[in-house]
This record gives sequence, structure tokens and C-alpha cells, in this order.
Amino acid sequence: MVSKPRISKGTRDFSPKQLANRDYIFSTIKSNFKKFGFQPIETPSFELAETLLGKYGEEGDRLIFKILNSGDKVKKADLQALEDGNLARFSNSLTEKALRYDLTVPFARYVAQYQNDIVFPFKRYQIQPVWRADRPQKGRFQEFYQCDADVVGSKSLWQEIEFIQLYDAVFSDLNLKGVTIKINNRKILAGIAELIGAQDKLIDFTVALDKLDKIGAEKVKEEMLKKGITSEGISKLEPLFNLTGDFSDQLQSLKSILSTSTEGIKGVEELEFIASSVAALGLKTAKLQMDVTLARGLNYYTGAIFEVAAPESVQMGSIGGGGRYDDLTGIFGLKDVSGVGISFGLDRIYLVLEELNLFPTDKTLSTKVLFINFGTSESLYSLKAITALRSKSIATELYPDAAKLKKQMMYCNKREIPYVVMVGESEIEQNKYLLKDMNSGEQQLVALEELMKIVS
Repeated sequence: MVSKPRISKGTRDFSPKQLANRDYIFSTIKSNFKKFGFQPIETPSFELAETLLGKYGEEGDRLIFKILNSGDKVKKADLQALEDGNLARFSNSLTEKALRYDLTVPFARYVAQYQNDIVFPFKRYQIQPVWRADRPQKGRFQEFYQCDADVVGSKSLWQEIEFIQLYDAVFSDLNLKGVTIKINNRKILAGIAELIGAQDKLIDFTVALDKLDKIGAEKVKEEMLKKGITSEGISKLEPLFNLTGDFSDQLQSLKSILSTSTEGIKGVEELEFIASSVAALGLKTAKLQMDVTLARGLNYYTGAIFEVAAPESVQMGSIGGGGRYDDLTGIFGLKDVSGVGISFGLDRIYLVLEELNLFPTDKTLSTKVLFINFGTSESLYSLKAITALRSKSIATELYPDAAKLKKQMMYCNKREIPYVVMVGESEIEQNKYLLKDMNSGEQQLVALEELMKIVS
């Protein structure tokens, strides 16, 4: 029986052109990571389940892809849990490994495991795929790449400032104008939770608050009520939903609202330092904006939190995010190692650049010169020139078959190759090449050195 060719929902195939465009984004991000002093590492695609579970909150845990045990390990399944109706315990007994949910927790594991070999502060970048059992939709996939940069071993707020500059540098190089870097501080959220009497429900509170821009204030209030936060406490949040003014005005308002919370005031002061420093240094294209409802519902953030919004002209979720985590490595036995990091959402950035037509064609061409195949002797003569062009890193190819000229030219047009070279007996006798510019239609007979200058 013939199988129907298809792929799993939430995954994608990529064409050569799409991969060229993706590589343009990858190379832009990677070059800026290097400029800012980050070093590359890689971790396995799957980790021990115990490494990942319990690090992302209840919602995050549900989205982790678990890998089913095989062979004799299946016999170790907790059948009693199944009989008792405890499906979670039974499910966990069937698996020891899981696909990584993000790059941050594996990085924390890496730092703890190799702490004696690492020079602190340790600045690393990592560009690898991650997997989430999420409902597929526009800009959200079950398999996607993250491009992360982190610093561990320093509590200095200059790191947060540099990450804001890094975001700005990357989006400037991508010519993506109108990007907004939203910032908040987890200490401010802790202060708000204290204010409304929900200190013991900080995670529930932040997870609900983080959905404000997606489901609206009323739905957020409903979710908080279901989580056990009182109506009286929720009513105290009203001023926060409608904070107005610029960055400085909002911070002043928060100082007043959180005046009784030591933790909250500390968060406000940290944001004041970051905002004033960024204002003094300036940004090329991005805008820094305070967003007190920004929560990023991951358990490990403890200080500044970031989320990057695409230009308003594009309907898209966040295209980047991150934050400060003071003791993430503590879960692996390495205490008091503060870290801060950010991530670029490659797939969403791709969709934004595509919608705004910002991919430069000269960066994504796979082949620059095509040599027409007129036969054996002509092809041998052409390959000498092709070898010379390739030695200068000019992407060049010979059409493999001595097909009709129309077919070869059609291939060139469909591949969007800008130059064609034709070689016949006359060109071989003169030791020259007939070069055609496919955009202008202009043809000229040139020697190899001149040919290389024109197409380079």
C-alpha cells in the first residue's frame, strides 16, 4: 500500500529559498552574538525527564514531549498507578527522557555539570531546535528554533542593558524598524501579589496576568478568581491595567502603588537604572517600553523580564523574550549563580520579514552564475572557469545535460540565477566567454578575469 506523503502537524519542510532566508536571519543573529562576546555551545535534543519537569510551571510541563521507554524498561511501568487512576504517575513511569522545551534549563544543567571547566561570568549563545506540544497556529509550531544568549555568574544590571542593545543591533541589521522591547521586573510582580494578598499564589497570578493582551482584562480576572485570588485583591489591580504616561511616569506611579513593598520598590529601582542608562546610550531602531502586565509565566525569572513585540503593522505575537534568573542552577546543586538571558524567535521573525518584504535577494541567492551545457568539449572548457569562480566563493554551476537551450534558460529563470555564460566553438577559440545579465538582457564577450570582476 502506497503511503500518502505528509508531515506531522506543527512541523514544516523548508524549500531552498526558505532555508536561504532563514540562514540570513541565523547569520545576522550569530554575528551579533559574537560581537557582544558570546561563545557557542550545544546540548542534546533530549534530556532526562527529571531535568525538565517542574521547571516551567504546570502549563509548561503539559507541553513537554516525553519519549516513551523501549525494551525492558517498559516492564517498569507503574501499573498500580494506572489501577488507582493516577494517570500522571503512570505516564511518568513510562518515560525517562523528554525533548527539550527550551534552551535555558538545559543550559543551567550544562553550567552546573561543567562548573569547574567554565570561566565566570560565562557568556554563551546557542542556536538549536526545541519542541513543545502546543496547538499549532500562525507563528506557533511544535518544532522550532530558538536563538539564545545568556550570561551567568554576574548580578550586574549592565548585562540587562547590553541585552537591550543586542536586541536593537540585531533588528537594526535586519532592517526591521518599529520593534518594541517591553520590560518589567518580577520583583514588581511579587510586590503587586503582596499588595493584593496573593503572595502564596504568585505563579497563578503571573500566569493569568501574562495573558492580558491575549484574552483581555475580564477573562484575566475570571481566571484569577478561579485560582483563589479574592475579588477585593483583583479590584486593587485596576490602576495597573491602565497605567499611562512614558516610562518615567509609569515608574513613579508604581513607586506610589508599591510604597509598602520592599521587594516591589527594589524592582522599580532596578528598572529606573536600566531605563536611564539605555536613554543615555540611545537605541538605533528599537523602542524600550515599560509593561507592568508583562509576566512571562515561567517559574525561574526573578528580576528583569523582556518581551519583544513586532512592528504594529504586523499581526504577530512576541518575537523575542527573556529575563533574569537568580538561582536557576540551584536546582542542579550549583547555588547563588545569577544569570540573565534573551531569546530570538526565529520563526516569527521570519514571518515578519516575509510580510514586510525585508529579505534582501542578494543575500539569499543560491547560485549566481549558470554555465550552459552545449556538449562535452564546451563543458570541459566551462568547468575550468567554474573552478576559478568557485575558488573566489562565487556560487556557480554547470547545467548537467546538453539539453535544448530553451530548457536550460527556463531552468535559469525559475532558479532566479542572475548571470548565464554560454560557450561555443568560437568562444573556445578566442579563450573567452559570452556572459549574459539575465536582469538587463545585456550580453558581452569577456575574458575570465573580466568575467570574475563583473559577477563578483
